[in-house]
Amino acid sequence: MNAPVTHSTVAELVRSFTSATPDGLDAAFQRLVGALWNEGKLTDLALEATPAVVTALDEVGPDRQGHLAVLLGLLAEAEYPRLDGEVATAVRAGLDRYLDLVRGGTSRQPLTLALLYLLAHFPADRDRILAVTGELSLEIEERTRLERGLAELDPQDPDLGRVWPAPSVWAGDDKAAAFAKAAARGLTPQQIVTNWENDTRTLWAYTGALAYWAVRNGPPAPVAVRTVPEQQTIEQPPVRQTDETFGSRAALLRCPTCHGPIELHETGARCTTCATTYPSANGILDLSAGVRDDQPTHEATSDLLQKLTEMPTMGLVYEAVQRPAYLRLAGSNFGDEVTPADEDAYLAETLRSTEGPVVDVAAGAGRWTAVVAEAVGADRLTAVDMLLPMLNVLRGRLPEVPAVRGSALNLPFGDGTVGVITLWNALQAFPDDAATAIAEIGRCLRPGGIFTMMTYRWSDDPIARYFQASHFFPSRPDGHLLFELNQIRQWLADAGLVVRKESSSTGTFVFVTAERTA
Repeated sequence: MNAPVTHSTVAELVRSFTSATPDGLDAAFQRLVGALWNEGKLTDLALEATPAVVTALDEVGPDRQGHLAVLLGLLAEAEYPRLDGEVATAVRAGLDRYLDLVRGGTSRQPLTLALLYLLAHFPADRDRILAVTGELSLEIEERTRLERGLAELDPQDPDLGRVWPAPSVWAGDDKAAAFAKAAARGLTPQQIVTNWENDTRTLWAYTGALAYWAVRNGPPAPVAVRTVPEQQTIEQPPVRQTDETFGSRAALLRCPTCHGPIELHETGARCTTCATTYPSANGILDLSAGVRDDQPTHEATSDLLQKLTEMPTMGLVYEAVQRPAYLRLAGSNFGDEVTPADEDAYLAETLRSTEGPVVDVAAGAGRWTAVVAEAVGADRLTAVDMLLPMLNVLRGRLPEVPAVRGSALNLPFGDGTVGVITLWNALQAFPDDAATAIAEIGRCLRPGGIFTMMTYRWSDDPIARYFQASHFFPSRPDGHLLFELNQIRQWLADAGLVVRKESSSTGTFVFVTAERTA
């Protein structure tokens, strides 16, 4: 919730912010924002107050100018997809002042970042804005986010889906461009518009989240130049029979259709109860969908091999580009307060003294599966994920770890059979079904078994929370969804899990370790 409004006039609201002491600055800003804007919607005061907010830019220093630029960006955005509404027009009236302020700015400077977020809402002034900002020494991600924010849709040649975390990371990837264009050809005109608008909102949200964090905390940590990895063949381990790959871990597996026992053979598995057959290739057992008895197993395996060749670098793209950016956004981690090394250390410390079979759920491309393997031994570990390209990378990275294509909502393991389950940076990938996933984890863990995960919570700050939510990823077109701590605690309790360790004080990260009760 925004801070309650305690001032009755626009002038008093603005003066309360411009004259606030450093200790009272954040509260004064929240009151000002809450009087004009609430959860993406304009209040009745917004139109009257906008000129006063623009004028206030001349009354404060760069630290508070950054706050005001973020507020003006929120106001301009609130009428989207219209950018010529009354309030947006009132915000645009200050364009000359915004351009004066941005001149001489530098990359990662809080005021510059805030102004880039604001300026990205004026596509009608694209040429003028780019002429001024073109003189700045901006990092390529900052520059391409601004350029895309100022772009207008060409319905005949739409460029969709290649904006996050910045268009620059996708530059030069001809295959991704061809894939996106082919997908766009199958969309209706309205779907093209919707996807374009969602891309724009997502881009603004990342830009705004970065700017807002910076004006409150100082310059963000630098980001290495990120690009989509070149198309390449994922090196795979030598071919082994499925039963040899899984070894003793085969005893854990259960049929996802009827939950009966599974027998592994050279090229796959078969449920002894319902007679469903499951294919395997490259050390990946596909338990996502069974095979009819009248379909030859070799045909199913060939189909799986074909699927493994589709977008083989998806896992590499995720690890190199998307995951680091997502960590910053969802974790409010633009200062790199939580590093991969911190995550490694938490996992290693938590898992070091555990016993029994280990399952890494939603393992992705295996970056953190490797940490788990080092902590517990690869011979105890099985990886599970639904995305074959991710598992393909994981198998190339960890040839001693067998992989299962399966759902976190219907884990293919017997009741009370697993000693440790990890779910790292993944619960938010299926937020609408998070309770079901945690219940499944509780079902599979044996008494005394350990569950550990890292995920993210909603920010307590309504502006930061708005930017978190205003991301429209393919996995959830309705908007990004994170969690409240009380939700997570309740889901764990319902699954028979007792929290042994919890940390949620750094950014918006949530680290939890829980134990399965008897």
